[in-house]
Amino acid sequence: MTDQAVDTSGPASAAGTEGPSGAAPRQFFGRERELKELKADIERAGLDTLAGRKAARARVLLIAGRPGSGRTALAEELTRALLDTGDYPDGLLRVRLTDLGGAPVPTERTARDLLDQLGAAGPPGADGDELSQLLREALTDRHVLLLDDAADAEQVDPLLPDNPGCLVVATAQGPLTGIPGVRPCTIGGLDKGSAVQLLAGAIGQVRITVDPLTAESLAEECGGQPAALVMIGGWLAAHPMASVADVTKQLRELPDDAEQPTGARPLARAFRLVYESLPQTAGRILRLLALAPAGLADAHTASALAGCSVSAAQSTLDDFVRLGLLRTNGAELPQYEVPGCLAPLLQALLADRDRPAEIQLARARLLERTVRQLQSCRAITDPEGSEARRKLAGLPRSLRFPHPEAAAAWLRIRRPALLASARIAVEDGELDTLARRLVAALVRALAVHQGTEAAASDLYGLHGLVLAVAERRELPRERAAALLNLADLDARTGRTKEALTRYRAALDAGRAAKDPYATGRAMESVGGAYAELGDFNRASDWYGRALAQRLTHGELADEARLYGRLGSVHTYAGQYGEALRNWRAAAAVYRRLGDLAAQARALSEAARVQEYAGRPQESLRTCQEAVEWARQAKDVRLQAALELRLADTLDRLGDPAAAGLHRGMAQRLLGKDEPACEIRSGSTES
Repeated sequence: MTDQAVDTSGPASAAGTEGPSGAAPRQFFGRERELKELKADIERAGLDTLAGRKAARARVLLIAGRPGSGRTALAEELTRALLDTGDYPDGLLRVRLTDLGGAPVPTERTARDLLDQLGAAGPPGADGDELSQLLREALTDRHVLLLDDAADAEQVDPLLPDNPGCLVVATAQGPLTGIPGVRPCTIGGLDKGSAVQLLAGAIGQVRITVDPLTAESLAEECGGQPAALVMIGGWLAAHPMASVADVTKQLRELPDDAEQPTGARPLARAFRLVYESLPQTAGRILRLLALAPAGLADAHTASALAGCSVSAAQSTLDDFVRLGLLRTNGAELPQYEVPGCLAPLLQALLADRDRPAEIQLARARLLERTVRQLQSCRAITDPEGSEARRKLAGLPRSLRFPHPEAAAAWLRIRRPALLASARIAVEDGELDTLARRLVAALVRALAVHQGTEAAASDLYGLHGLVLAVAERRELPRERAAALLNLADLDARTGRTKEALTRYRAALDAGRAAKDPYATGRAMESVGGAYAELGDFNRASDWYGRALAQRLTHGELADEARLYGRLGSVHTYAGQYGEALRNWRAAAAVYRRLGDLAAQARALSEAARVQEYAGRPQESLRTCQEAVEWARQAKDVRLQAALELRLADTLDRLGDPAAAGLHRGMAQRLLGKDEPACEIRSGSTES
């Protein structure tokens, strides 16, 4: 998102003539001198070159100016021109470094965002240092990075590629002291000619021609700031009977806000003029958009915040675009952005005009609407006739998706806003019940549409939010679940020690909640972490504790799995007697469950242990028993794999003829062209 829809933009963005279905062509006025200087700065010799060294990092161009001055649009125009030259064939990456509340975005989030754009998502749970290192390693090609609204050099420095072929274009309010060789291109207002051109693009040349001097005066009243000119142009376009002189007079009569810096006052006056011309309902909707997560809204967002119909919200949002108060992103689904320069003004208005209880109610309505949309997004993937689909049919038509593809597209477009909504809801702390429901619904929707692997980074952050709420509200059951989920993701990405710490904390929480599932799951996971670390004695101890608990509850499937895990760790530890006893116990439980294929696999592992123990004859008999159970289970691939195991054992026993018969049987079972593969017991899977 940029500071303003257009820096020096023409009618499309200025008057909001683009509709939600797509963005209209942009026009750019003025800034020729600044563009020339910036392009020349790319070729300027850096400090490394002057010192006779090869440049170690990307060149950084800085565009400095206050919000509303059009610094972002100038950066966009520059990057478009650079990409058109073909010097940077690998394209543009962009990210915003300050959120709408004015807080710097953590390096972890910005680096992950850029990695996602590169298609090289970082591991879930990685910190800012690790992710920024991965980003620098990934930026080996000739990219342009646009780092918008940097707060300071500490935000920019970790993101700079160690590749002189890349170019970084940053925008900020002032210099980035601490990054060597950066000369800021400081911009102020537009020159009169360009400012008048911008107005003419919004309201037509005729209204300018009849009174050109007043048009220049109006540009001066706006301080030449593109954001102010866009709003005034939008207001004039919406009031065709008003003259340029009328709006100039009204602007002059508006008192300045003494609390605003001098340079920000023209923008504040232009905003006030446009805002005060709005109907009461529209003004309230505009104020409430200060609550839109990440400054991103759609018709449902505005409808929920204001408590109005979706169609009325859609019409009002389109009016705001025409007035220059919002911009559209031109995606396949309508989404509106609050310009960064207007966000503080909206937030101040909201705090001044609306009571805290009304603001909290609006937040609650938005969270409830978002939860229902996410539930609908997930439910559309269920089969026809399922309970979820029956509930979905009871939702209003505006909340339902026609097919799973539409739901997936909505989730992809709204993902930044949904993640921001979850963060804000948890940080707020006043609506924790709704926040937990939102996070749970978002986790389910991401898992079903993207898969747990692809969405792992987002899921890690969401489970962290659940943990924060659970600890704040002292909810041990939810704390245990969040810790288990986070530990699973840690373990999956190789952070086994961190996972072990979280599994043990989950065990404490599960015991505090008197939750047998959480405690059993945690004990088993602690055992798995120790096994991964190679501490097989501790692993067998924890697996034994988990098994003892399962035995008291009569959970046969869990018992069989744990017997298998005990068999595995005893095998790794060279304790073949214990390993064989546990694998045979696993096979016996699978037989009670009627799972003949799993029984055959467990017996296959028992045969393996006997072979390791130097008892090939016993291994042969056990493997033959496993083949018979696989045959009864009608699992052809498993039977073929076991036939090959038998053949290998017979070879070692010095009976090649019998071994050949079993290999031939394996080939006949699978067919000539399909190779048999070894199948390990499912009990050994983590």
